[in-house]
Amino acid sequence: MLKTYHGSCHCGAVRFEADIDLAQSSYRCNCSICRRTRFWAAVVQSEGFRLLAGEGDLVEYLFNTRKNQHFFCKHCGVRAFGVGNETPVGKMVGVNLTCLDDVSDEELAQVPITYVDGLHDRWDSAPAFFAHL
Repeated sequence: MLKTYHGSCHCGAVRFEADIDLAQSSYRCNCSICRRTRFWAAVVQSEGFRLLAGEGDLVEYLFNTRKNQHFFCKHCGVRAFGVGNETPVGKMVGVNLTCLDDVSDEELAQVPITYVDGLHDRWDSAPAFFAHL
């Protein structure tokens, strides 16, 4: 069931709300950026994401195909969300579950996780090793 959650970067300059169903699978990816930032994404439809504050505090980073937008707070460096413009599910917002302010550790521990092999562009399969993700 969709529920509205609130989130932020570490310093609080960037704040958002997103409609997320924590019973749906989240994603951990081994691509170069997700692995390095330990990004744990919940997929949110574009209309289910609302940036409340900090648009001017975001720095956009593009790499590889330069089609997916990775946003970081320019003050604390936290990657609270990103926009996938060309993903297997179309355009979406990936919300970093660890940036949600109003979710308990117990709730997070129950979120299902799908591991994807983004490093090799095999989005429909898990990498051989993923416990470190």
